Amino acid sequence: MSRSPFILIFLTALAIPSLAREKPRPAKMALPHGLTLKEAREIALKEHPKITIAEMQALAAKQAVRQAQAAYFPTLNGSLGAAAAGNPANTRIASGTFALSSVYDHAWASVIATQLITDFGRTWHLTKSSKLKAGAEERNSEAAREQLLLQVDGAFLDSLQAKALLAVAESTVKTRKLLRDLTATLAKNKLKSELDASFAEVDYQQALLLESKAQNDLKSSFATLAAVLGRPETESFRLVDAPAPGALPQNVTPLMSLAVENRPDLQRLRLEHFSAEEFAKAEAALNRPSLSMQGTAGVLPYRDPGLNQNYTAAGFVMSVPIFSGGYNTARRKEAEFRAKAADAVLLDEENNAMRDVRLAWLAAKNAQERIGIAVKLVEQSRKSLDLAQARYDVGSSSIVELSQAQLSVTSAEITFTNARYEYLVRRSMLDYQTGTLR
Repeated sequence: MSRSPFILIFLTALAIPSLAREKPRPAKMALPHGLTLKEAREIALKEHPKITIAEMQALAAKQAVRQAQAAYFPTLNGSLGAAAAGNPANTRIASGTFALSSVYDHAWASVIATQLITDFGRTWHLTKSSKLKAGAEERNSEAAREQLLLQVDGAFLDSLQAKALLAVAESTVKTRKLLRDLTATLAKNKLKSELDASFAEVDYQQALLLESKAQNDLKSSFATLAAVLGRPETESFRLVDAPAPGALPQNVTPLMSLAVENRPDLQRLRLEHFSAEEFAKAEAALNRPSLSMQGTAGVLPYRDPGLNQNYTAAGFVMSVPIFSGGYNTARRKEAEFRAKAADAVLLDEENNAMRDVRLAWLAAKNAQERIGIAVKLVEQSRKSLDLAQARYDVGSSSIVELSQAQLSVTSAEITFTNARYEYLVRRSMLDYQTGTLR
């Protein structure tokens, strides 16, 4: 019976790690009945692991700041030990090799405190470099956030596009089914030829193929959207159409300046460049002396009768680097080269950013123009279909002409749908390239 408490404690200790591993994850946000683009963004930012990764990296970088700042504070170390000397008569001879306290039989307990007074700027530059590096990681977290928002926009708009194309395909199937049934009836009553009925059947089957592909594309887009939202188990969504963006700027030059200033990835590179410069200054300070103060206090519970039981000491220590075999010089030059490389990387990425903004603006402008053309194309194709339908009804044209008109309407509606959602995607890409995707 006396062992039972110990057994219980032992079993509890074994169970704690397994309970920690089986800790349930936080509950996911409930999907609304109609999911908007804004709500999709909020869900992704809260639940996607990419955001957690970026946030943890930013927090880790802040710990590097504390590591650098630790040199400003005193260090305190404790020491416990005992030593046994050989022949007491010969211990004085060993004083040239060992510390005097170690040539007596004794035991000790001591505390040693060290406080840096100055290292002539090295710690200050290291701290500033680490702060800039932490700031760069925060900008990297913002860049990851904007990348995720771009992915959400793309997946959401692709799903809306697939949904709209499915509606076009379903409307085409309905229209061609009516024509097929009507033509089959007329052919049965000898009012239309079997060839007309055959063409109508072919058109109907082509519409079914279009519908099947549209259904598969919608399921695929939903799978992509679910993964971006951190919900790979979700199979379908009820989506609300995305709002129309504001007017497209007519001049791209202000957008390029905005990108250089606002893009978080460029801000990260800029801070990394400044951090590298500060680190190079810190490495240059390796050749400077450092001044610190040291103090110790202890007790000798077991000692030679000629020694005091308690002792204290304090003093200043100046460390002056004289020769390091070129090690300090090599570290300084390495840091300077890396700082120059970081500056070149920043310049290159700024040029790339301005190019990307121009390309994104041109693509958005072209997509906007295509929308206007597609609207006119839909209007004209529907007029052609009405004329072809009237000619076919009075028997002045064949079903081939009517089928071609129907195909033109379907193609025009698909072109309009693609152009509309491509413009929305291009505007999202333009916002991302300018650093304004919020």
